[in-house]
Amino acid sequence: MSETETSLAQMDDILIISNYYPPEKGAAANRIEQLALKLHQNNYKVSVICPLGNYPKGELFPEYKGKFTVTEIRDNITVKRLWIYPSVSKNILVRILSVLSFSMSLFFYLVFKKTPHKVVVQSPPLLLSFILVLVLSWKKKKIILNISDLWPLAAIELKALKEHSFSHHVSLFFERFIYKRATLILGQSNEIIKHVTSIFPDKNCHLYRNFPDHGVLMDLKTVESQPIKIFYAGLLGIAQGVLELCQKIDLKGLNIELHIFGDGAEKNELENLILQEKESKIFFHGMLDRKDLHEKLRTFDIAIVPLKTRIYGSVPSKIFEYSALGFPILYFGGGEGENIVEENHLGWVASVENHADLNKKLVEISKLSKSELNDRKQDIFNVTQHTFNLDHQIKDLITKNVF
Repeated sequence: MSETETSLAQMDDILIISNYYPPEKGAAANRIEQLALKLHQNNYKVSVICPLGNYPKGELFPEYKGKFTVTEIRDNITVKRLWIYPSVSKNILVRILSVLSFSMSLFFYLVFKKTPHKVVVQSPPLLLSFILVLVLSWKKKKIILNISDLWPLAAIELKALKEHSFSHHVSLFFERFIYKRATLILGQSNEIIKHVTSIFPDKNCHLYRNFPDHGVLMDLKTVESQPIKIFYAGLLGIAQGVLELCQKIDLKGLNIELHIFGDGAEKNELENLILQEKESKIFFHGMLDRKDLHEKLRTFDIAIVPLKTRIYGSVPSKIFEYSALGFPILYFGGGEGENIVEENHLGWVASVENHADLNKKLVEISKLSKSELNDRKQDIFNVTQHTFNLDHQIKDLITKNVF
């Protein structure tokens, strides 16, 4: 046996199942990729199962069109992509059909193929998680349920689901089932862990923040001659509320510009709004890949992190990602995220849904000099290198036999 084969034989096998994975863009895909890469760096043989790439537009990427399954190697991670009927339709039945298509592909794969004993299941989507946990518990696998948002609770708060409806009761059944059958649970906020243990007090739960990889460093440049540049980079969906933010933000008379990067359901309306309000000092740049985005942001000053409403359990990963790059945070999402920004002195907090309070914070920000902003960037960068450390977090969880 060669040295490489011996090394592989000694590695602990683990499978990650997710609805998103690069080259798809966005926080969900980045989060799962970072988990996979860090486990590999800690001597795990990692494989990932995900759908054929289609997010965020709900269309198969050109390299996956006409294919039923694709197996590829990305940075030493074996990625198995299974068939999906992709869609981002507003029709709930079409969306369910899309989730079911991938769920059925996964069901047959897991039933008939040999897979590692340890499996990380990403939740939501709740229906997909339910089917996975059902099959994996039947096959007596170690199920590590990684919860990034609480469903159906988040759907109720976003008014995407009617409370006490039939769909709500079915979702509650799915939720309780996956919590009960999971071997252990990773929650990305303290609120998620509190929620799970309120249902199953003895459940083995661990906090797993969506910290970034500190291998990514940016040389931020503060440009004295330019206005203060605030940016939003990410999904333009209902939950983020970026369209409403742009409608109600008031930058008149302020030395501030707002720059939007991303794609999603609100993209077209957002573009139309900016075209109509040509003197609004809001600029839309579309979706850029991660490398190009980071290069573009080097001369920007502040990251804004909004949510349309306070969503219990949700902590936007952008707080960690952009503060770790050195950007002060203007947080407008409520909940646990407010505590993280305030306790770590990462920037400013505006009361969620209160656009008047947001505009007050913008007036306060506009009075800062570029040298003051530069000092804040350096302070935030220094703090987050120690506080938001993904390597330490992964090693701690490995020590606790989570993986």
